[in-house]
Amino acid sequence: MDEPPAVDAMDATDATDAVKAVDAVKAAPRAMGHRAARTRGLILDASRRLFLERGYAGTRVNNITDACGISRAGFYTYFRDKREIFDTLGEATYHEILQVMARWETMARPCTQADVAAWVWEYFAFMDRHGAFILSAQSGPGDLAVGSARNKMELRVVWLLGVHLRGRQRTPTDAPEALGLAVQSMMDRAWYHCHGQHLPVDDTDVVATIAGFIMAVLTA
Repeated sequence: MDEPPAVDAMDATDATDAVKAVDAVKAAPRAMGHRAARTRGLILDASRRLFLERGYAGTRVNNITDACGISRAGFYTYFRDKREIFDTLGEATYHEILQVMARWETMARPCTQADVAAWVWEYFAFMDRHGAFILSAQSGPGDLAVGSARNKMELRVVWLLGVHLRGRQRTPTDAPEALGLAVQSMMDRAWYHCHGQHLPVDDTDVVATIAGFIMAVLTA
């Protein structure tokens, strides 16, 4: 299997580290108890929305606490600062999108348009949970380390998708990362117009159309 181009530092270790980090994040609410886990979840959900609405730089801790109805002391019980929230959301998003991309490994061969449509529905469900963070991530912490890590993760995801698709193409592409990027961008944009801007376009029609495009790419 090819390796993603220009991502020398991105390998299985990166994905494993991300999974371990998110597993630790998921374990924390269970250790805190139901009420604490619920408050922590409220903070994350409010931060996700505020990062999208106001941008990372424009979101202050008091904006988050006001949205949650908690005190600043309550906030600091769960997070050191908003940077820790951003990192937590990013790790969870990366972990889950890897799982979504991995669904291609268990899909029937050859797959049907119904199989592909089911996967697109799953991707839309993922975006319902994490789309607000993904759309706001470009306005996240401005240091080079964050930008570099974000670019590596994004390239890793589109490369994985492209490799899965290329493995099912009648005429395999020479650039799986370009194929993955094109397909993911189409889905992200469609989701944003339907669920972010609430355009009056039926999800069923959009998913069926996207699935048709993907099948055309596979069978051309």
